[in-house]
Amino acid sequence: MNKRHVIPSNWVYCFIVLYHLQIISLSPGLPDVSAFTFNYSSKDAGLSSTIVEMPHDVYEFVKTPLDWWQANRYCEHRFAQLVHEMHSSELEQFQRLLHSQNLHGPVWLSQRDRAWQSPMAKQRRMHKFQILEFQNKTSTKYVKVNVKFPSISAITACAYVQWDNKTQEISTIFSYAVPTFINEFQLRGFIDEKGFVQFAIIVHGTHSPYLPVFRSDGQWHHFCVTWQKWNGSWEIYIDGKKKASAKGISSFQDISKEGIFIIGQDQDTLGGTFKEKESFSGNITDLNIWVKVLTEDQIERVRSCYSIDQDLIFGWSSHLLQMEPTVQETMVQLMCPVPAEECSILEVGRKEQSTTTCLESLPFICHYPRDVYLQLKTMEIKSERSFINRVNALTNVSLVPENVFMDNVQDLNISAAVNVLGVIQKVMMEEDIAVEPADLLLVIQFMKKVADTEIKDQEDFEVLEDLSQHFVEVTGVLLEEHNTEVWSQINLIIQGPMTVIQTVNQVATNLGRLLIEEKKRITIQHKSIEIEVRQVEFRREDTNSDVYMVLHNHTEKADQIEVPYEEVKQLARKGFTKATVINTWYRYGTLQRFMGSENGGVIIQDYTVSDGGYKYVSAQVGSAIISSTVLCDNQEISTSIRYHLWHQNQDMPDKLVQPICAFWNFSVSPETGGMWSSSGCSIISYNSESTSCFCNHTTNFAVLLQVYEVQRSSEEESALKTLTFIGCGVSFCALMITFILFLAVRVPKSERTTVHKNLIFALAAAEALLMFSELAKTNEVVCVTITAFLHLFFMAAFAWMLVEGLLLWSKVVAVNMSEDKRMKFYYATGWGLPVIIVGVTLATSFNKYVADNHCWLNVQADIIWAFVGPVLFVLTVNTFVLFRVVMVTVSSARRRSKMLTPSYSLEKQIGIQIWATAKPVLVLLPVLGLTWLCGVLVHFSIVWAYIFIVLNSFQGLYIFLVYAIYNSEVRNAIQRMKEKKKALSFTNCSHPINYLSSPRNTKSWETGKLTSPPDSMASTPTQKEFPPMKTATTTRGNFVAKSPLNISSIMSTEKLAVELTAFKSSDSFWI
Repeated sequence: MNKRHVIPSNWVYCFIVLYHLQIISLSPGLPDVSAFTFNYSSKDAGLSSTIVEMPHDVYEFVKTPLDWWQANRYCEHRFAQLVHEMHSSELEQFQRLLHSQNLHGPVWLSQRDRAWQSPMAKQRRMHKFQILEFQNKTSTKYVKVNVKFPSISAITACAYVQWDNKTQEISTIFSYAVPTFINEFQLRGFIDEKGFVQFAIIVHGTHSPYLPVFRSDGQWHHFCVTWQKWNGSWEIYIDGKKKASAKGISSFQDISKEGIFIIGQDQDTLGGTFKEKESFSGNITDLNIWVKVLTEDQIERVRSCYSIDQDLIFGWSSHLLQMEPTVQETMVQLMCPVPAEECSILEVGRKEQSTTTCLESLPFICHYPRDVYLQLKTMEIKSERSFINRVNALTNVSLVPENVFMDNVQDLNISAAVNVLGVIQKVMMEEDIAVEPADLLLVIQFMKKVADTEIKDQEDFEVLEDLSQHFVEVTGVLLEEHNTEVWSQINLIIQGPMTVIQTVNQVATNLGRLLIEEKKRITIQHKSIEIEVRQVEFRREDTNSDVYMVLHNHTEKADQIEVPYEEVKQLARKGFTKATVINTWYRYGTLQRFMGSENGGVIIQDYTVSDGGYKYVSAQVGSAIISSTVLCDNQEISTSIRYHLWHQNQDMPDKLVQPICAFWNFSVSPETGGMWSSSGCSIISYNSESTSCFCNHTTNFAVLLQVYEVQRSSEEESALKTLTFIGCGVSFCALMITFILFLAVRVPKSERTTVHKNLIFALAAAEALLMFSELAKTNEVVCVTITAFLHLFFMAAFAWMLVEGLLLWSKVVAVNMSEDKRMKFYYATGWGLPVIIVGVTLATSFNKYVADNHCWLNVQADIIWAFVGPVLFVLTVNTFVLFRVVMVTVSSARRRSKMLTPSYSLEKQIGIQIWATAKPVLVLLPVLGLTWLCGVLVHFSIVWAYIFIVLNSFQGLYIFLVYAIYNSEVRNAIQRMKEKKKALSFTNCSHPINYLSSPRNTKSWETGKLTSPPDSMASTPTQKEFPPMKTATTTRGNFVAKSPLNISSIMSTEKLAVELTAFKSSDSFWI
C-alpha cells in the first residue's frame, strides 16, 4: 500500500487552524446537597463506610482512619478515586455533605498534580544509600572528599546521620581546613544529660553555642547547616525544621578555597593529626554541599530525596570519596518522606484546604461516577463468580475477594500471591470456566494489590522473580483475543488495558532490587510480552548509549529503544555510577484489540488536523508498545529516549496514513486511565514500514497511524501549491516595487503612508520566507530560525493590519491623541507586540515550537494559538472597523443623493449608494486582512481553496494596484517628478545663464506648481460636484496641468473614510 506522510502545502501553514476550533465543555460542579440520597452502610473489609448516591456521583464515606497512602490505595482498588482538591466555589456544598455524615474533623484529599503520586511514588520513597560506618571513636578512621573547593561566601551542607548514643564526648561530623586556617568550617556535636544531641558550627575559628537539635534515639535524622558571609548568619535544620539560627559569625571574609574536607575527624593540622576523643561515632550518608544558602523549601525537597543540582559542588558519590581502609561501607534502604511529608486535607468549617503529615490517620471519601458505581453493583449481584470460587478453592485461601467492595488495605503475603497468580493462570488456560466481567475486575484488582505491596523481607526478595514471571504470564492470558468481549463489557470502568500495563511496570521496577554484581540482568518473557531489567555502569571513558532490542519472529526486523549517549554522559556527570534500566515490550496486537472505539480508532490528546486536502478519519496503534524507565539510586530519572518501531501493514489503498510518535499519558483524564499524546515527541525518520522517534521523557511508547481520506487529488494539490508559489512570488515583487515607489517618488509623509510602508515591509518579508521555507526543513537550527521569523513577520503583518484599522477608526471617530503619540503607539503595536509574542512563545515552548515535517508552528500543540489567537483578534476588530466605515460612507452618500435629486434619476441615486457600500470594502480588504476569513471555508470545496489562494497569495499584487498604480497621490508625485525634470531640462537649454535669476520666470514657476485649483466660490452647488476642466499647456518657464472632465466621476462618492487609508484613489481607477 502506498503510505505517505501528510505534508500540508505552504499556503496551509498560516490558516490551517482558523477552522479547527473546538468548544471545550467543562464538567459540572457538585450538585446541591439536598439532592443526595443515603444508600446503605457497609463494613466490608473491616472498615466502616457509608455510601451516598447523588444524581451524577456516588461517594463512599470511610470513617475508619487510615494514612494517606492507605486511603488512596483503598479507593483505587475499588476503581474509584480519593476526592480531589476543589475550587472555592465547591467547598461550601461539600462542607454541607460532610456535616450530613457527622464528619467534623479533617478528611484526606487527592492531589493529582503531585509527582509523588505517580505509579513510581512508592518506589521513590524507598531509597538505597551507601552509608559510612564509624564504629567506636578512633583516631584513624576518616573519609576525605576529593573535590576542589572554590572560595565560598555562602554554604549549605546536608546529610543523614545516625548518632551513636553510647558516647557522651564531642564528635566531629566533618571539618574543612585550609593552609592558612585549620578550623575554617566545622560541624560538631555531643549528647547532653537529657539525651539530646547538641550541634555547634565553627567558621574561621569562631564557635557558635551548642544547641539541642534532636533526641538521641538511634534513628536516622536529616540535618542541614547553612552560613553566609554578608551578615554572618547561620542556621541548623533537623528533619526539615529550623532548630537554631543566629547572626554574626565571621561576617568579614569568605571560606577560603582549595582546602581539605574530612568526614568523621577534626583536623589539627591540614588533612591530619586526628584525636580519638573528637572523632565521630555513628553512621552518616547522603552528604551534599552547595555554595549557596538553600531556602527552607529547598531543604525540605533535599530531605525528600529530590536532587537540587544548581550550585552543588559535592553530591554523595563513592567515587569522590577517599576512605581509610577500616571505614566500613554498606548499603541501607531508607524511607524518604514525600515532599514536606504533607498531604492535603479538608477541614469542616474552614473555607480553604490545608495540609498535614501524610502518615496521620484520617477518614476519607472515595468518589465514583454514578454510572461506574451502578455497573459495579450490577456485576456484584448478577455474577455467578464461578471462576473466582474455583481459584479460591484451589488455593485454600480467599485472597481474591468475591466482589470489589470486599477488598482490604493490608499488604499481601508475597509467597501466597505467587501461588494465587499461578492458580489464576492455570484455571484460565486449562479449565473450561468462563471468565465473567466481574471475574476480570476482581483479577485486575488483585493484580493492583500485588503491584502495590511493598517488598520488605529477605524471603520476599527470594520469590520476587517468580512473582514477576507469574504476573507477566497472567497479564498475557488476560490480554488474549478470546477475552476481548469481556474487556468491552468493563470498558466503562476500565477504558482499555493500560491500567494492567501500569501494574506490570510497577512489578518490573521491584525487580531492580535483585540486581547484584553477579546478576546484572533479569529477563522475563511471555509469547506476547517481554521485560528486561539490567544494571548499567557509567564509566566516563567508554560510556555509550543503552540499547534494548526485540527481534520479530522469523524476521530480521527488530524493535528497539535506547537512552541516547548524551543522556548517559549527563547521568555520569551528575555523579551517578550506575543505573537500573527497565524495558518492556508488548507485541503488536496484544493491546490494540482492546483500545479505541468500535471502528478501531483511538483517542489522541493532540491529534493532527486536516489541511483541507485530507479529512481526518481516525488513529490506530500501528506498532508494538515499548517502554523504558531509568532508575538511579532507586529514583526514577526522566531522560530523553529514541525508539524505532516497525508498523503493521495497513490494507487501506484509498487512504493516506501518517505516522505519529506517541506515548500513553496516565496524567490526562486519570479517571479513565489516560490517553495517547504526542507532546514532547517528534519523528526522526520514517518510511512505509517503520518509524524512528525521539521523545524527551520516558514512558510507554508506540507509533500511531493517523488515517486520512483524500479530499483532493494529487493534481489538485500540485496546482494549489504551484499557484501559491506563483502568487507569493508575484506579491513579493509587487510589494517591493510599492515599497520602493513610496521611498523614491517622495509621497507626502503622513501617518497613513508610514503605516502602509510598515505593512508592506512585514508582508513582503513573510512572503519571501514562506516561499523558501521548505528548503530549510532538513536543518533543525535553520528550520527553527525560519519558523521564528515567519511567526514574527506574519504576526507583524497582522499587527500592522490592526494598526490600519485603528488609524481608520481614529479618522472616523474622533480620538483625542496627538499624531506623535499615535505613531509611538502604532509602532509599539506593529512591532513590539509581535516581538513579545514570539519571544514568550519561544521561551516557554521551545521544544514543541516547530512542526515535525515543515518549518512552521506545531499545529499539534497549543503553540499554534500564539499565531491564531492574535489573528482572530485582528480580524474581529477590523471587521467591526470596516462595518463602521461602510456605515459612515453610506450615510454620506445618502445625503449627497438627496442633494442631487433634481439632477439624478432614482436609478442613478441607487447606483451611487451601492457604489458607496462596495468601494470601501474593495479598497480596504487588502490592508485590513479580511480576505483571510475565507480560510474557514477551504475544506468545503476545492473552489474555496482556489479563492483563498488567489485572495491571499496575490494580496501583495492587490496592494500594488490599489495603493500604487491607481493611487492619485503616487501618480501625482510621479507626474511632479517628470515635470520638474522636464522643466529643469527645458530651462537649462533655453536660458542657460539667466533663467534662474529671472524674476518673471521664478514667479511663473511658483504659480505653476501642480496643485488642484480650488473650487470657485461663485460656483453653483451643481457645479461643485464636478472638478474644474484641466488641460496641460506649456509656456516658457510656466506649466499648468489641465485634463478633460472624466464622466465616470458621476459615480464618485465622498472619499472621506476611504481616503484615510487608501490615499486619494484616481478617478480613472473606478471607471
